[in-house]
Amino acid sequence: MYDDPPEAKPELPRRDPLLQLVSLQRASGRWELDPAVAAALGKTSKEVENTQPSEVNKEVWATILALIWLHGFKMDAQEEWELLARKAVSWLRAQNAPHVTQCVEAGNTLLGCKVQKDALGI
Repeated sequence: MYDDPPEAKPELPRRDPLLQLVSLQRASGRWELDPAVAAALGKTSKEVENTQPSEVNKEVWATILALIWLHGFKMDAQEEWELLARKAVSWLRAQNAPHVTQCVEAGNTLLGCKVQKDALGI
């Protein structure tokens, strides 16, 4: 008798971080600070939470991080995410969030980017 070969476990394909991030945006235009968003940004939840400016709410922080990541790493696909970025900026403006400049600086440091606040449209 022949031994059956052990079943190979199929590797799950890595999901495109851009598609992952896009799928996590809420209808309002914001992102929530959760492990899936952190993973799409290439960070752990702890890294994202530890760098969040204390005066800023989690949704504002997550949304600014998402915008920085899109502008910093996915400019080649801007046509694909331009509209959702506008929706996110509209949501941020409606929040009248304080400390946006501080968030952009902290987000750039975390993500290793140099995206200017003006480039984000906020």
